[in-house]
Amino acid sequence: MGLGVRWTLHGDGRTPAPGAVVRPDERLSWPRTAGLGAQHVVAMFGASFVAPVLMGLDPNLAIMMSGLATIVFLLATRGRVPSYLGCSLSFVGVAAAIRASGGDSAVVTGALLSVGVALFLAGLAVQRFGARIIHTAMPPVVTGAVVMLIGFNLAPVTASTYWPQDQWTALLTMLFTGLAVVCLRGFWSRIAIFLGLVFGYAVSALFDLLFGKIHSPAGGTGAVDHWRLDLSGVAEADWIGLPAVHAPQFEWSAILVALPVVIALIAENAGHIKAVAEMTGDPLDDTLGTAIAADGAASVLSTAVGGPPNTTYSENIGVMAATRVYSTAAYWAAAGFALLFGLCPKFGAVVAAIPGGVLGGITVILYGMIGLLGAQIWLNGRVDLRNPLNLVPAAAGIIIGIGGVELQLTESFELGGIALGTIVVITGYHTLRYFAPAHMKEQEPLLDAGTSTYDADGTGRTAD
Repeated sequence: MGLGVRWTLHGDGRTPAPGAVVRPDERLSWPRTAGLGAQHVVAMFGASFVAPVLMGLDPNLAIMMSGLATIVFLLATRGRVPSYLGCSLSFVGVAAAIRASGGDSAVVTGALLSVGVALFLAGLAVQRFGARIIHTAMPPVVTGAVVMLIGFNLAPVTASTYWPQDQWTALLTMLFTGLAVVCLRGFWSRIAIFLGLVFGYAVSALFDLLFGKIHSPAGGTGAVDHWRLDLSGVAEADWIGLPAVHAPQFEWSAILVALPVVIALIAENAGHIKAVAEMTGDPLDDTLGTAIAADGAASVLSTAVGGPPNTTYSENIGVMAATRVYSTAAYWAAAGFALLFGLCPKFGAVVAAIPGGVLGGITVILYGMIGLLGAQIWLNGRVDLRNPLNLVPAAAGIIIGIGGVELQLTESFELGGIALGTIVVITGYHTLRYFAPAHMKEQEPLLDAGTSTYDADGTGRTAD
C-alpha cells in the first residue's frame, strides 16, 4: 500500500451498497470524502477543545497540531489504521497537578513531551518483542487502577476551580450533557460534549442578559463581579494568523508526575486498534507497536512547540461505525480542516472564552468518566478484587493518587498524587505477586481481555 495515500473509488463514489463498507484503501467522491472529514472534526470537537483549555494551553495550536499528528499517524501506519489524533483528556490531571505545584505552560509541555518520548519507546519495544511485554508489565488490575486514579485525581479541580464560578450554569450544563449522552443516538451521541458546551454557552449568555454580572471566583481569583461569558477576546482576535508557540521546559518533578499517563495511552491505543480491526475485518495486531510509536512521535512533535500531546480518538470510531466508511482519505480531509481551523485565531478565542461554570458542568461528567474507564478495564479483564493480590496494591495506589498523599524524599524533592499512586500500584502488584502463594497467581486475561489474542506459545501471533 506504500504510504497509504492512494485510494480506489468505491462503487460509483456516491452511496455504498446495502451492507457494504468502504475500506481504508477506498474512498467515495472527493466532495463526500470532504464532508466525512468535516464530520470527524466535529466528532472530536468536544474533548479535543476542552482538554487544552483545561490544561491552560492554546486551543488554536492544539487543533492545528492535531491535524499534523493525524497526518504523521496515517503515514506511519501506511493507511491501514483509520484514526484521528486529538488531545487526550488523560493528560488533564497531570497538567493540573503540575500547575498546582507552581509549574507554568513550558513546564507542563516539557513533562508531556517526556510522555511522548516514553510512548514512542514503548511502541518500538512492542514492535521488537511483541505486545506481550506490555501486557505482562501492566495486567488489567494495574491498568485499571492507574486510569482510575488519573481520572478521580481531577475531582478537586472541578469542585474548587470551575463549579464555584457559576454553580447554576454548571448544574444545568451537567444535566443537559448527561441527557445528551444517554438519550441521543448515533452521531449526535458522539458529540454530546460539544452540544453541552454549546448549551452552556447559550445559558451563560442568557443569564448575563437576564441577571447581569455574577459575583463569584473567576479564573482562580477571589470572588469579583464579572460576566459569565466574556467575548472581548473574540472581538480583538484576528481572522487569520498563526497560533502562539513556546519551547518546553524540563523539570524532573513534573516529568515523574506525567509519566504514569503512558499506561493509559497504551491501553487507549491497544483498544483502538482492536476496535478498528473488528470493524474493518483486517487483523491489525502487527501494527500495534507502530501505532503506539506513531502516537508518541506525534505527541513529541506537538509538545515541542507548546501544544498538547495527542492520542487516538474513540469518538471517531463511533462515526466510522455509524457510516461504515473506513476510508483514510476522510481522515486526511479531517486533518486538512483542522489545520485551517488552527489558522483562525478568532475561532480559538471563541473556544478560550468557554465560561468556567460551563466547564464545571462538563468536567463533573468527563472526569468521572475517565475514572470509571478504569473500572471498565477491571470488568473486561475479569479482575477479582476478592483476591488480596489485586485488592491491596490497587486500593493503596488509588487512595494515594486521589488523596494527594506525598512522600518527602529530600528537602527539595517529593513524590505524590498520580506519580506515587502509580508507582505503588505497579511495584506493589509485582512485588506481592512474587511472594504470593500459587493459588493467588492464576493467569489473568491480558490487558482488557479483548485487545489482542495470542496462541499458546506466546509468540504474539493472532489466534484463529
